[in-house]
Amino acid sequence: MAMTLIQSQTANSDTTVSFTSGIDSTYPLYIFNFYDINPETDSTSFWFQGNASDQSDYNENLHTVFFYARHDEADSSTSLLINATYDQANATTFAYLAPGIGNGGDESAAGQLWLYNPSSTVYKAHFQSRFNHYADNDFTYASFCGGYFNVAAAITNIQFAMESGDYDGTIKMYGVG
Repeated sequence: MAMTLIQSQTANSDTTVSFTSGIDSTYPLYIFNFYDINPETDSTSFWFQGNASDQSDYNENLHTVFFYARHDEADSSTSLLINATYDQANATTFAYLAPGIGNGGDESAAGQLWLYNPSSTVYKAHFQSRFNHYADNDFTYASFCGGYFNVAAAITNIQFAMESGDYDGTIKMYGVG
């Protein structure tokens, strides 16, 4: 499985980072790698949404499921949770990747998002993510999201944002084929 770096973007107090080119039929799989995603606002969530070709906004219908494992820094609490608060059923809002990230110097997120066959106009474009983030409550979280875009159109753009405020970090997009 050869990975080809298509694009790298660095957020520096930005509200959004958008990948508006390079997602096409060249590759059946696109992987986004996230490094040191750190919000300006404490206890906010990192999320994403797609845009189908010839559309003007990031508001595609999504079906998602979200769960996480967590462990506190004091080693006194651990849990594995399915959190339906972060699930979506044909919603047009952004999908959660890493909720509740703290904004301290040692609080950030890192992870991957895999986007499968986004150029198909017959089958849904599926995705899955895995993140680790240090939250505002002194827990480390291993967060997982999976789902699909419920549209019969090619997904050509992806946007990443914080639920509230600006953020810093690097996002790299790879094509895999």
